[in-house]
Amino acid sequence: MKADIVDVLIVGAGAAGMMCAIEAGRRGRSVRVLDHARAPGEKIRISGGGRCNFTNLGTGPGNFLGENPRFATSALKRFTQHDFIKRVDRAGIAWHEKTLGQLFCDDSAKQIIRMLTDDMREAGARLSLGVAVERIARDGDGFEAVLSDGSTVKAGSLVLATGGKSIPKMGATGWAYDTARGFGLRVTETRPALVPLTFETGVLERLKPLAGVSVEAVVSHGKTRFAEGLLFTHRGLSGPSVLQISSYWREGEAISVAMAPGLDVFARLKTMKAENGRQAAHTALGQIVPKRLAELLVEQEGGVGNLADLSDKALRRLDAAVNGWSVKPVGSEGYRTAEVTLGGVATDQLDQQTLAAKSMPGLYVIGEAVDVTGWLGGYNFQWAWSSGWAAGQVC
Repeated sequence: MKADIVDVLIVGAGAAGMMCAIEAGRRGRSVRVLDHARAPGEKIRISGGGRCNFTNLGTGPGNFLGENPRFATSALKRFTQHDFIKRVDRAGIAWHEKTLGQLFCDDSAKQIIRMLTDDMREAGARLSLGVAVERIARDGDGFEAVLSDGSTVKAGSLVLATGGKSIPKMGATGWAYDTARGFGLRVTETRPALVPLTFETGVLERLKPLAGVSVEAVVSHGKTRFAEGLLFTHRGLSGPSVLQISSYWREGEAISVAMAPGLDVFARLKTMKAENGRQAAHTALGQIVPKRLAELLVEQEGGVGNLADLSDKALRRLDAAVNGWSVKPVGSEGYRTAEVTLGGVATDQLDQQTLAAKSMPGLYVIGEAVDVTGWLGGYNFQWAWSSGWAAGQVC
């Protein structure tokens, strides 16, 4: 069988891969995009509850983690969130802003996928779905890939855009990391990120009545803190604030939780006591936090009874239980539910302007496969658009 010869072979038809294909195709390069999935952009499709949180108005280098978070600066500045919004507008896709600068489609995430596949088609990029790379190797100045259908592709440039290990049920694997290592690139430690945290059985048993309760909270780890929603689950904690802190948390460490942030709970309870000492403590606390949470905290802190029966010391214990809760998770729910993978191909192996491998001419790594991980809220998609765009200018 005669080999298919192209200028650029992109493995991965996700956000970064499709963006790169569009840009390379518009430069007149012959481009082929491969993906083992049956449809392109599967993570786009399920993101944001099916409406795709496609970027964030506040995107900047400070919203990213990695060995060198500032590595992302060049690509993010050259193709910004506003540049992507212009494309969305040109495609006639209606969108709205939710909290904290997060932008979502009014209708369906499929509109973003359709925009990208239409742009790829117009740029002349070919998309091959349901086909995987069996073997890939250096071939002179380029690369040769043997595919699962038995065919061969030869390319001058190879772009690794298959993302990370998060959500394996959608086909996510560590292929990009393994391939990068095979070409001599260093890969940092990888772990699930933007993921719910779990507790040991003793803590779970104690918090069992709270499953399904949510509060606006400030969750902290060291100097890092996030003020967003928190949700008690039957395994531990979830919600935006917990997903955010999970990227910073490590096993054996504690997180701190304030469930009535900005409120002096002691002072409020003291006032309630003076105004109506006959009020039950859990009823009073239930005006500050959800009823089930109030009942549990009062019971655990020995504050059962009326406010008039509680000393200042007892009220301070309730205050600490609400806004000074320190808890040590035992783990996370893992890649099964993680939104992204923390870590990846080390940024010191790549050129920050082009995403090209310094030691392997013609090799590029983009998107989640790189050791650049964004916060929750559209930042990871913007990194995908920006890094794909940057590589597409030169590959």
